[in-house]
Amino acid sequence: MASSAVIPSSSARSQVLARLARLLTATLTRANLSKALGAYVLYILIKYRSTAYGARPRHDLVGPQALPLIGNTFAILRWPRNEALQRQTENHEVLYGPTYAISLPGVGRIINLTEPAMIDHVLRGNFWAYEKGDHLKFVLGPMVGQGIFGADGERKLASNIFNVKSFRTYTSDVFCREAELVIEYLAKAADSGKVVDLQSIFYLFTLDAFGEIAFGQAFGCLKDPNREVEFASAFDRLNQALSLRIINPFWKFKEWWTGSGDVVLKDTKTVHDFAYNVIRKRREEIANGGKKYKDLMQLFMDAKDENGAPLSDEMLKDELINMILAGRDTTAQALSWMFYLMHRAEASSEILFQLTEEIDSVLEGGHPTYESTKQQKYAVACFYETLRLYPSVPQNMKVCVQDDILPGGLKVYKGENVGWAPWVMGRLEAIWGRDAKEFKPERWLSGEKPSSSKFVSFHLGPRTCLGQQFATIEALTITSMLLQKFTFELVDPNTEPAYIPALTLPMASGLPVRVKHRIPGTSKEEE
Repeated sequence: MASSAVIPSSSARSQVLARLARLLTATLTRANLSKALGAYVLYILIKYRSTAYGARPRHDLVGPQALPLIGNTFAILRWPRNEALQRQTENHEVLYGPTYAISLPGVGRIINLTEPAMIDHVLRGNFWAYEKGDHLKFVLGPMVGQGIFGADGERKLASNIFNVKSFRTYTSDVFCREAELVIEYLAKAADSGKVVDLQSIFYLFTLDAFGEIAFGQAFGCLKDPNREVEFASAFDRLNQALSLRIINPFWKFKEWWTGSGDVVLKDTKTVHDFAYNVIRKRREEIANGGKKYKDLMQLFMDAKDENGAPLSDEMLKDELINMILAGRDTTAQALSWMFYLMHRAEASSEILFQLTEEIDSVLEGGHPTYESTKQQKYAVACFYETLRLYPSVPQNMKVCVQDDILPGGLKVYKGENVGWAPWVMGRLEAIWGRDAKEFKPERWLSGEKPSSSKFVSFHLGPRTCLGQQFATIEALTITSMLLQKFTFELVDPNTEPAYIPALTLPMASGLPVRVKHRIPGTSKEEE
């Protein structure tokens, strides 16, 4: 016979609860609470004695000495930000080897990698186990939103757009038109002997070119190079401010204390308002029966998302800002570093000679085209060799979303971050040989091209840079047109330019040069 359960009455339950309350009151005296709290603090200090709070203790990883609870925060904040890449190179090359780890509160553990096989595994082989993560999405959100830099997964929509053949041809024409304006400006500088900042000129060129390619109108920067473009200034400040948030766990306090947070909010509004105004004007033009554009904005507006719906204004805003980040900053900076490498005191004169010889032979004094750039093998080699040493995105990071094992057996646990620095990888002899730190374009022309897991300046796997061909054609176009007309001399050919810590790799003080008219048939001014 089954027994029946006895259900206590409400009064009985109340009596039990009252007894428990009295027992807890008697037990949890102030002294006992202090002991319990002390025991918990001691437990936390012991558990996180060699790592940041919240980061899984790992004794199987090497790295700089960490302090209890705050990990490597003081060491990171103590390093000069414009020397962070050099310090990271030293950590890999001299102190800890190809893999080492640090930990930061709010960020967790970062396992820094340089071995190509591990990079390939993270970015291609087990791609779905690694994402941008909430931390990066949050701190970079004001600029990247849900665009190509902030989103995870494959980018089928943007990939289809960048494969539109008519779009590629259209961009070549734009590059040539804007390059002619650069030539006009530099011709005046050559006549007057005025020193010009070549990085600033490249910024104006890429911003104007991208404005026309993206939404059908140039900013007019090259018609008045001394005029400040409010959007561009806000964009640059926002880029630098957000990059400082990535590894500073106290960025909220710092921005509040210094007032820089107000500047971030203002610059964010300027950048977003600009993008929304572009979208609004385009929608008004379409509604009023205006002409059908063939620019990037129109291609995105005509596209559909994975559900077959048109992109919202917010999605279009994010894509536009991301494209400007990818299409303006990165190419301008790569061009600046390439002209520095080719004209610095230690550069081989043979590099410029071979480059100008190829330009003269292929173009015969004419404008570059999409087809002609395919013949400029040496120019491509110079551009890629520059990106090997000075990658436009010098370092990157992803978070592991499921436990994983890297090639060689290293475990990565869910919630841990993996980081890699193309800037560092390009300088390691273990990857590139004894001449790793030398600028040698011919390494791209002899034998097999370096594997994509060694050269990750354009990323790797499903997230490979969609604008790789776009950036290469833009760089080759402006380089070819300038070297047909001018020769350049660095104001300080013996000093490597410092960089500004940012999401990309801008020169801190630009690239001051003297410009001279080139005598046809020569690669160097002859007097």
